[in-house]
Amino acid sequence: MTEMTAGELISLRREFHRIPEVAGEEFKTAALVAETLRSWGIETRTGVGGTGVVATVRGRAGDGPAVAVRADMDGLPVTEDTGLPFASEHPGRMHACGHDGHMAIALGAARTLEGMRDRLRGTAIFLFQPAEETVGGAAGMIAAGALASPKPELIVGLHIWPGFDSGVFAVRPGPVMASVDRFDIDFVGRGGHGAMPHLGVDPVVMASEAVISFQRVASREVDPLEPAVLTVGRIQGGTTFNVIPEEVSLTGTVRTLNQEVREFMRRRLEDISAGIAGTFRGAVRFRWEEGVPPTVNDAAAARRVERILKENFGEGRVLTEFRPSMGGEDFALYQREAPGVYFFLGARNPDKDCAYPLHHPRYRFDEDVLPLGVRAFCGIVLDFLRAP
Repeated sequence: MTEMTAGELISLRREFHRIPEVAGEEFKTAALVAETLRSWGIETRTGVGGTGVVATVRGRAGDGPAVAVRADMDGLPVTEDTGLPFASEHPGRMHACGHDGHMAIALGAARTLEGMRDRLRGTAIFLFQPAEETVGGAAGMIAAGALASPKPELIVGLHIWPGFDSGVFAVRPGPVMASVDRFDIDFVGRGGHGAMPHLGVDPVVMASEAVISFQRVASREVDPLEPAVLTVGRIQGGTTFNVIPEEVSLTGTVRTLNQEVREFMRRRLEDISAGIAGTFRGAVRFRWEEGVPPTVNDAAAARRVERILKENFGEGRVLTEFRPSMGGEDFALYQREAPGVYFFLGARNPDKDCAYPLHHPRYRFDEDVLPLGVRAFCGIVLDFLRAP
């Protein structure tokens, strides 16, 4: 079996781009992934953790370690506005985060390594994961035993990234993406006439005070060298201009790179909410939904991946000094099971109109990076599994 050409990778990516499906609904996508793998004779398991697909390439050169490669499959509830001839055929759905490219890259690597089984000592596992955007898919894959047999000694993933120039890789030890947590807070007062506020308890005032106070936590109580983002994304309450409502609800997210800061933010938001409610003679319901932890690369494994990328692409194409993203990734859950490295592949090319941010209706990436991603994954797997 020969390595996929750039044209074949682009064609495969465009097939995925036409059929974006949101988290948990990746039925057509998973079917296309599985059908493609099986057409190449690759051992394939479907229905893993929902719509997940696991492909296994077993080396013939003897026993050895296992390395896992992860690619996410889900799209977003975004209406595409690219005008591309292969634009989304699913209204209100779009691959606006590069997952179509991730799947094409992982498939290309699987096909290449399947053709090199006589030279591999060990096992390459390819995880095609659903529901990354809702940060729930990795947990389902793990619970379904995707990493159980064999257990990998390393798991790697990449993200096509509009923040770096096309063809540039970025990898570093330590934190690379943030934790993702959600809070929902209901301030409860006593409704009444807007012209007689002294007869009621105004939850609008409580919620307003909370929004301001929360921002002071990030700016005045957290070490300035420790990133912490707090965003209130929704305020909901009231029905008309002259009525004090009974309740006002806040919903938001907290992102950190440090577990201690993450726990501190939760405690302070709950304490402040209770204090405000008590001060204004109201009550509060506080709910915290813990999402994924920070994505933190194993130091030794990250240095090894850095070396491999530099050997394959040259030192000038590999960045090691860059700021982590405050976006979140459930790849972090795999890193609890095995040493993991999450790295980035730049795909920004303004000359090709590839400069829009992730999740934008006009997002697109430079497809010329697809063979580079395949080469990166293959280089990493071969470094671990190549027979002497």
